[in-house]
Amino acid sequence: MSSPDRLFRGAATALRLAAVAALALGLAGCLRPLYAERADGTTVQDTLRTIEVASISDIPGQERFAHYLRNEVVFRLTGGNEALEPQYILELSPAGIDVRTAIVDTVSGNAQSANLQATVNFVLKRVGQKMPVLTGKATASASYDRNPQRFASTRAARDAEIRVAKELAEQISARIAAVLATRD
Repeated sequence: MSSPDRLFRGAATALRLAAVAALALGLAGCLRPLYAERADGTTVQDTLRTIEVASISDIPGQERFAHYLRNEVVFRLTGGNEALEPQYILELSPAGIDVRTAIVDTVSGNAQSANLQATVNFVLKRVGQKMPVLTGKATASASYDRNPQRFASTRAARDAEIRVAKELAEQISARIAAVLATRD
């Protein structure tokens, strides 16, 4: 009723499953969740709360975006809790903020939608040291509709700035957390 081919395929499948299970068991102790408690009782969140975010120099015409970005990064690092004694300083410098319009109404000549793109360079240093612990670049974009009503377009642009600032803050905090989790 069963051919030798079927038996061979069943044995090969069982052998593969056993190899995968052995590999998984061998690697089980190698991974640790990013935000898990360390052996000394501290967490990465505690370390993130020791980062002081330096003021962002004003970008002509983009002061509001710089404000949103700094606030979002501070919130991501502290989680809304009190900051601890600073051990690190994070310097943010927006490299480019660009608004591009893709669709233009042929009758009125006005743009119907826009895409806000922003790039931020960041440097994390220990307090009192010049050598950076981490340097990087984060990029994010958000689209929004433009409306003939001026205030609706202004609000949509502001919402796009907030979304981009949140995305950049998330990228920056995740990279810092990954580096500090392996470093400490």
